[in-house]
Amino acid sequence: MELVLGFDFGIKRIGIAMGNTLTGQAQPLAVVNAIDNAARFKQIGDLIAAWAPARLVVGEPRHPDGTEHDMTLRCRRFANQLHGRFDLPVTLVDERYSSAVIHAKRGQIIDDQAASIILQQYFDDHANNN
Repeated sequence: MELVLGFDFGIKRIGIAMGNTLTGQAQPLAVVNAIDNAARFKQIGDLIAAWAPARLVVGEPRHPDGTEHDMTLRCRRFANQLHGRFDLPVTLVDERYSSAVIHAKRGQIIDDQAASIILQQYFDDHANNN
C-alpha cells in the first residue's frame, strides 16, 4: 500500500488531496493559500512530512481539445519543483474537467475537492492498468 498526495495547482491556491493505493479512494486534505513560493513549499513540506507519501500526483490542465495552454506549463514546472524539493516520484494527470464536476457556491473554495477528483482519476486509471 502506498499513500499518495494529489495536487490541484493554481496561481492563488493549491488544493491537496490524499488517498492510498489499497482503497483507491481520494479525499480532500488541505488548501494552501500562501502568497510566495517559500511559504507555499513550507506548507506542502509540512504535509509531506506528516503524511509521508510514496508518490505525488499533479493535475495537468489542457484545453477541451487536449492542446496545452499557459497553465499546462506552470503545472509541469510545479510538478518538477515538487520532485526536485522532495525527491518523490510525481505523476501528471489530465485534469480538464476536475473543477467542472464540482457543484460549488459562488466564493466557495473547492481546490481541495478538485485535487481529490484529480487523485481519484489517478487511482481509477492505475486500477485499470493492472
